[in-house]
Amino acid sequence: MGGVNAAGRTSGHQAFRRTVIDALPEAEQEALLLGLAALMGLGSHREGGWFDATGERIEASRLVERCRGQVLDHTLIRRIEDPRFNDEGLPANRRASLELGAELVFRIRRRQLPERLPPTWQVRELDRHTLEVTVPPGELDVMLPEARPAQVRAAGQLPSGFDPSRYYRSVHHPRGLSMSIFAASDCLAGSGLSWESLRDRLDPDEVAVYAGNSIGQLDDEGWGGLLKSFVSGNRATSKQMPLGYGQMPADFLNAYVLGSVGGTGAALGACASFLYNLRLGVEDIRSGQRRAVMVGTSDAPVTPEIIEGFRAMGALADDESLKALDALELLTDADYQRACRPFARNCGFTIAESSQFVLLLDDTLALEVGAEILGSVPGVFVNADGWKRSISAPGIGNYITLGKAAALTRDMLGERALRERTFLHAHGTSTPKNRVTESHVFDLVARAHGIEAWPVVAVKAYVGHSQGSAAGDQLTNALGSFAYGLLPGIPTLDAVADDVYAERLRFSREPMPFAADAAFINAKGFGGNNATGVVLSPAVTERLLEKRHGEAAIEAWRERRATTRDATRAYLADADRGVYQARYRFGEGVLEGSELDVNAEDIRIPGYARPVSLRVDNPFGKLED
Repeated sequence: MGGVNAAGRTSGHQAFRRTVIDALPEAEQEALLLGLAALMGLGSHREGGWFDATGERIEASRLVERCRGQVLDHTLIRRIEDPRFNDEGLPANRRASLELGAELVFRIRRRQLPERLPPTWQVRELDRHTLEVTVPPGELDVMLPEARPAQVRAAGQLPSGFDPSRYYRSVHHPRGLSMSIFAASDCLAGSGLSWESLRDRLDPDEVAVYAGNSIGQLDDEGWGGLLKSFVSGNRATSKQMPLGYGQMPADFLNAYVLGSVGGTGAALGACASFLYNLRLGVEDIRSGQRRAVMVGTSDAPVTPEIIEGFRAMGALADDESLKALDALELLTDADYQRACRPFARNCGFTIAESSQFVLLLDDTLALEVGAEILGSVPGVFVNADGWKRSISAPGIGNYITLGKAAALTRDMLGERALRERTFLHAHGTSTPKNRVTESHVFDLVARAHGIEAWPVVAVKAYVGHSQGSAAGDQLTNALGSFAYGLLPGIPTLDAVADDVYAERLRFSREPMPFAADAAFINAKGFGGNNATGVVLSPAVTERLLEKRHGEAAIEAWRERRATTRDATRAYLADADRGVYQARYRFGEGVLEGSELDVNAEDIRIPGYARPVSLRVDNPFGKLED
């Protein structure tokens, strides 16, 4: 796994550890804070020691002491740091119709004059560059610049000072795509595996990438800048149109990270998009069509326009609603950090940015290459809501997805394991509707299986709602719970709301020790896009692998895994010091069709160890000649 969100880097469970920091031993807290300080540019490690941001050599403990407050206050949900959201207000324009009582005379540069002028305007040339325009009395339609106060000021943002585009040759890339490059690179390097060695074992068509996001790239470098180019007076660029597509994270990985010619695509399912893509990867592997699949999403929706769109829907926790919730006159930084309150009295979700990727391998390949197994995914279930009163209202599909997920886990691990050693990673958006409807889903499924106290995790309380990447935040956090035996609490849960179906659910404000066999990753998306994924712990996965492959194969895998772990440790040591290996290979290994060796049975591609087999399943049989 790899990526980055408001809690930090995904590899090495850095982001997970940020959500349970108070439950970690002191030495581990210090190591975490050092790693986050390096990520945020507050310190760096070189020449055998630590240096602060000014370049002065400093003891590690002293750096932690100096940066602790900055790290804790500028990770997770907080006041939006984009300068456009400052007290001066968001730049905007207001339409107005002016009634001119006398002639209006103004000067303007030639290139700024509109191509088509009103017939009543008179233009006189002053010099090569300057014109004088006379407008007669009457009505004049104009756009007046203004600054509109931001009504939403809380978001889950990447740690302050971290810019993923700094680590590779990014040229006007939308933020979501820069995050994709960093996240996929973090995933590969953190795996401890050599991608080239792994690829050489496979038919190139046995690899796939399923990655996208929920709403495309809508910042100024993508469709956001394109769609407002006319009215903003800016020119559209040649990159804005192609880079705005929702499947572009997959395209970037194929072209610049993996060099893959295998399967590709992106399934968009609103807030469930990560699980939709995970499902594609799991089904490809279960069918035998693919053996290695990179799955992920990357969403960067912290922009004024997207925030205003969700605010207009009444979906976001805006400033006025937060003040009303706590009867406040003014909001402090601490209040913004408490904006997201799953299953408590709440007023809307908190938008966030995140990019998360996981590398899926079939079980035989994982053993052969000595992969570090963080968990396994036996199934992802997707169902729609059926008839609806409102496209954004929750419906009945989530009962089906969680019901199937629970039934699969019961059939694989047994009823006792389901009741006592599983937990729920809730969608937990912090909206009044979600707290009722999702808890009711949990309650009914718990009753069906005799579960008395099902632990509930709601990671959005820490990192916010990253739209299509939300379930990626949940999944990678769940893998951290397996590794550390801890479930993050819900720190903003002062009290469970009265309308939550909590009788059979277990909530906690503090991190909770828990030995889990499986987690349910739940997502409820706009439009009726429901998904629930089952992820099994590494310990359970090893038992299943031994049952299938035998004890000797598992022992051989453990020996090969030692080399993988050495490579992972080396990468994580560098990453925790602020040294990252962004994998971006623009223009390398580009091939033309004339360089291929094409015959009736396969296609050989220069640079790929094995050919692409052209043998495909024929479901119809052969007709007589």
